Amino acid sequence: MSDNQKLRVSKIHNGTVIDHIAGGQALNVLAILGIDGTDGEPLSIVMNVPSDRLGTKDIVKIEGRELSEAEVDVLSLIAPAATINIIRDYDVVEKHRVSRPENVVGVLECPNQHCITTENEPIESRFEVLDEGVRCVYCDTIIREDLAAHILAG
Repeated sequence: MSDNQKLRVSKIHNGTVIDHIAGGQALNVLAILGIDGTDGEPLSIVMNVPSDRLGTKDIVKIEGRELSEAEVDVLSLIAPAATINIIRDYDVVEKHRVSRPENVVGVLECPNQHCITTENEPIESRFEVLDEGVRCVYCDTIIREDLAAHILAG
């Protein structure tokens, strides 16, 4: 790729860069993190750019915010190949890939209308992470596809 064809996105001073998100999933990553752009934090979102590893990928840069370990774990549901870079004073000080947690709590909505978590009870959703999807621990409903459609509104 020539220099004229390379994508140029400015460096961030402090914050988090999420790289190697599957193409088209950046907005779902932001949704799962509860970021909608209304807090005024600077964001850079690059979508559907060429990637040797993924074919196409998305990149999200969040200025002024380092993701918690719990947030990084939950990202693995939407972006299992993602790389997290923590930036301080324009330098990468930490870099690691996401890993799938055993459970996620309060992030996804159970699609079963009769599940106790959807019946106006003060119970947070809880899903066990499986190889083929996630399973509600209360009603055993399994979500295998389109996890982003089940993200609870922040």
